[in-house]
Amino acid sequence: MALDPVVMAVSGSGAAVARRVADALGVPMCGRAGRVAGADVDFADALVFAREMFAAGRPVVGICASGILIRAVAPLLGDKRAEPPVVAVSDDGRVVVPLLGGHRGANRLAQRVAEALGGVAAVTTAGEVSLGLSLDEPPEGWVLGTPERAKDAMARLLAGGAARIGGDAAAGADWLARLPQAAPSDEGGRDVVAIAATTMPAAEGVLTYHPQRFALGVGCSRNCPPAELETLARDVLAKVEAAPGAIRAVYTIDVKADEPAVVALAQTLGVPLRLFPAEALEAVAGRLETPSEVVFAEVGCHGVSEGAALCGAGAAGVLAVPKRKTAMATCALAKVSGVIDELRGRPRGRLSVVGIGPGQAAWRTPEVSRLVAEAEELVGYGLYIDLLGPLALGKARSDFPLGGEEARCRHALERAGEGRNVALVCSGDAGIYAMGALVFELLDREAAAGGVSAAARRVEVVCSPGVSALQGAAARAGAPLGHDFCAISLSDLLTPREDILRRLRAAAEGDFVIAFYNPVSKTRRTLLAEARDILLAHRPGETPVMLATNLGRAEEHVRYRRLDELDVDEVDMLTVVLVGSSNSRLAHLGEGPRMYTPRGYARRIDGDLSGEAGSK
Repeated sequence: MALDPVVMAVSGSGAAVARRVADALGVPMCGRAGRVAGADVDFADALVFAREMFAAGRPVVGICASGILIRAVAPLLGDKRAEPPVVAVSDDGRVVVPLLGGHRGANRLAQRVAEALGGVAAVTTAGEVSLGLSLDEPPEGWVLGTPERAKDAMARLLAGGAARIGGDAAAGADWLARLPQAAPSDEGGRDVVAIAATTMPAAEGVLTYHPQRFALGVGCSRNCPPAELETLARDVLAKVEAAPGAIRAVYTIDVKADEPAVVALAQTLGVPLRLFPAEALEAVAGRLETPSEVVFAEVGCHGVSEGAALCGAGAAGVLAVPKRKTAMATCALAKVSGVIDELRGRPRGRLSVVGIGPGQAAWRTPEVSRLVAEAEELVGYGLYIDLLGPLALGKARSDFPLGGEEARCRHALERAGEGRNVALVCSGDAGIYAMGALVFELLDREAAAGGVSAAARRVEVVCSPGVSALQGAAARAGAPLGHDFCAISLSDLLTPREDILRRLRAAAEGDFVIAFYNPVSKTRRTLLAEARDILLAHRPGETPVMLATNLGRAEEHVRYRRLDELDVDEVDMLTVVLVGSSNSRLAHLGEGPRMYTPRGYARRIDGDLSGEAGSK
């Protein structure tokens, strides 16, 4: 499992068992607030908590009734190939039931928990129960090369068929010996399922497993065409008749971490990309078959592709295919006799720039939750990280104060540049008045020009949208953004005051609905009043204005004012100010006033009504 499980106790009767499970798995214990004593982390609602963790991709171990977990995750079920494990444990610890994700680690997780508790893992998947293994979940070091054949093969074996194991790696596939084995006399009678354990490409109609025996080392010139490197890599694999599934990873020198051809090759082959510094590659220079002084002078080691392949394979590795090259690319293949037992080298590093919305979990997108869950380290303003609640559970965090925007972006990028998976946590949407633009500004500069290090500039950057303050406010209001709108920040810390006033005048003349961000601060109290007066020159005094404070939080406060009665003292830094256009209206409904901006449908509606009148 890529992510640590979440262990949750719903009631006090399960607290002791939850503690034992959490300690056995090396994770914090979560408990329902007010009902479970001694928890490391509290949650308010079991259904919401389990659903949020599941949506983020975290395996869930609940010491509770199975029905609680089923009701929690039921609305999210869809693709069993992507859903995380869900395991229910009885309060006394005697029964452990993998409810979901049996073939994605839940069965193993349940057995591990049962061993820790001295209980029984009630595994119900047919493969484990009848055959002792799951055909679509091979052990570490093996890859299912023909996943489309697993379901049919399982059905045939469960119906009384037998397996005939072949292939050049059959001797090392002792885990397949648990299947019912075919005898020579079965030919023409008993259904025989052909299974191959091989490094070679799959044959037609054969359920095939590949041992990960190969390490693919690559190098290339800057901006090498991806097709050139891929063609070379496939030629190298073909030389030893190796399937892509027999590769543990694509390996290269760290300065090629962001090389498009290298990144694309790993994605195409469906394997990780791992990196080594020049010193690590030079440490195996004595094992190279084609060392190069030219390469040493350029990058500090005598060979990139051969060295990377050998480093990826480990001390037991030997070169199966020495360096082969094209005009812009090099490739080599190293091999071990068993399987490559460790994913060596470091990952590229990833920075996820995420917006968590106004703060409440219900307004946070599943993608953001997943990226946060996958991150090793969280960076951001401390309050924003706190708003993640249990999703930040057990993660390293680097808190920065308000005003530390540049420092937090630099820190996040440099940590990712060391190979870590980092999430930069912003409120609202990270690309709207948040850290997204600053991240790319730093990446767009050389270190000497105030940017970040070369290593930081080579990381993968992922941006995920969040519910912005203007969207949250608009949803609470009704539909004030139903027609053309704009957003203007009234903070003059980074934007000259005259530029703000110029934009205000243009927006006022254009009759846009306007969302004001950063409307006031302790020392800046006049710009909002100036904005009000500029707008009053272009739209009626009764124009509706919405003031939304602490959106999505317990302290949320929404109210409406007329533009000519807008009082600056009623606004603070946690308030979004939405000013309607000259066409915006308040509809007075049973639940109170709702603000909307017509888009022009009135002409159609009125036309329909006049047509009806004329027909009478």
